[in-house]
Order: sequence, then C-alpha cells, then structure tokens
Amino acid sequence: MPDEPQRRRSIYLLPNAFTTANLFAGFYAVVQAMNQHYEVAAIAIFLAMVFDSMDGRVARLTNTQSAFGEQYDSLADMISFGMAPALVMYEWSLQGLGRWGWLAAFVYVVGAALRLARFNANIGKVDKQYFQGLPSPAAAALIAGFVWLSVDNKLSLSDGIIAWVAFGTTIYAGVAMVSNAPFFSGKSFALGRSVPFWVMLVVVAVFVFVSSDPPVVLFLLFVVYSLSGWVLWVWRVRRARRLGQRMRGADNGDGSAEEQS
Repeated sequence: MPDEPQRRRSIYLLPNAFTTANLFAGFYAVVQAMNQHYEVAAIAIFLAMVFDSMDGRVARLTNTQSAFGEQYDSLADMISFGMAPALVMYEWSLQGLGRWGWLAAFVYVVGAALRLARFNANIGKVDKQYFQGLPSPAAAALIAGFVWLSVDNKLSLSDGIIAWVAFGTTIYAGVAMVSNAPFFSGKSFALGRSVPFWVMLVVVAVFVFVSSDPPVVLFLLFVVYSLSGWVLWVWRVRRARRLGQRMRGADNGDGSAEEQS
C-alpha cells in the first residue's frame, strides 16, 4: 500500500499574521464588551471577519497553505466568531434575562463549535460553492450587527423587547450554523481572474451603499444572507419534488404504452 502524502507542517508568516489579527480582534471585542463599549466591540468583530477572509486567500495566492494554518485559523475563529459574539451579546442585553440569557449565549457557542468541527471534518468532501449551514463569521456578523445597530440608534433595553429580540437572534444564529441549509460561499470568486468593467462599478456602489449607514446596511445584508440558505433549500426541495413527479409520470406513460402494444 503506497504511503499517503504527508501534509506540510510548515509555519508561514503572512497568512498566520492575518489569523493572529483575527484572533486579536475577537479578544479585543470581549475586552471592550466587559468595559461596556459595545459599539467598539461589534466593530471589532467585523474587523475580525475582514482578517479571516484575508488569511485563506493570501495563503492560496502565495501557495503557503499548511496544516498548522488550518488548525490555527479554526481556533482563532472559535474565539472571534464563537465566544466573542456570545459574550458581547450577553454583556449587552442577555444577562437581563437571567438563566434564559446565558442559555441562549451557550446555544450560540455550541453551534459555533459544532459548525467549525463539522467544517474541519468535511474539508475536501463538500461542495466548495456552498457552505453546509450558516458560516460562523456570518452568524457573528448577525449578532454584532444587531448590537451595533441598536447602540448606534440608542434603542432602549428597559422595556425588555430588545432583549428578547436579541435572545431570538442569538438562538437563530446558533441553530442556523448546525443546519444543513446551503449558503453561498463565494469561494468560486478568484481575485486574480479578469472581470467585466461593470463588476468594478458594482463593487464601488456596494462600498458607497455600506458607507452611507454602516450599522443598518451591514445588519440588513447579513439578515438577507442568513435567510438565503433557507430560500435555496426550499427551492431545491421543490425542484426535486417536481423532478420526481416528472420521472414518475414518464414511467407511467411508458408502462401504459407497453400495455397497449
């Protein structure tokens, strides 16, 4: 039996520097939440997303992928997109709900841990065009976006409504991460590939749109994304049912034709 190729155990500076920046941003978000600077904490989580999106692409562009980098990235993601969003949300609003608050935060943390473990176990085995379940950075953005939007618009926590909305958002994000709904990954987009001129215009328009009101726009974008997987899942189920009905209809037609002959 031929020996299996050994995975590289090298440590490369550039992609792991982005991973370290991702980890620092997640840690900084927790510290700021403890100091009751919730808006800064939410922004730090969004910065962690930017660094996380860069490390993998930089590694692929520079051909510096390694097993060490994969594991380091996963551990950093657990802090930045697992623990940090749950603690920020808990410190901001969930602790006012008593045990229901910390249970919601724990559901989110467990969902993030299971999501990352499943992703690592299925590397190279799943469709690269779609994620299985809501990716943890998007779930973290949903949490951070809600906190940023609420703090920026000075929404009151005194009536309890916002706290229960935060509870529902946290539970949904945790459950969506361990679902089987397909979410578009964007990995098919290559940075080095040439694109039409109108694509650049769309990119500029997106930047202008986001900069107009970042808390509102970013939260709405990630709400749409967090629901897109379920829409695609329902569409696939309905298409599979229609295809099955057509196949059964074709089989029935063939059978009746044989009986007549």
